[in-house]
Amino acid sequence: WMESEFPRRLRRLRERAQMDRKKLGECCGLSKCAISRYERGKRVPDINTAIQLADFFNVTLDYLCGHEKNF
Repeated sequence: WMESEFPRRLRRLRERAQMDRKKLGECCGLSKCAISRYERGKRVPDINTAIQLADFFNVTLDYLCGHEKNF
């Protein structure tokens, strides 16, 4: 479930914020490569990282993971 919707929503949120992967990584204490892997669905963040990303974009974790349609 998370592998399918999480990457798309993370990328969409990042692009709407007009950020590149490096900048998002710096803001959240992650590497550019980690952000890239999350967006490509190659890796799933741990729960604390997922919460941190949701908080950064001011969305719910349910939205980020695909359980809510709107944020």
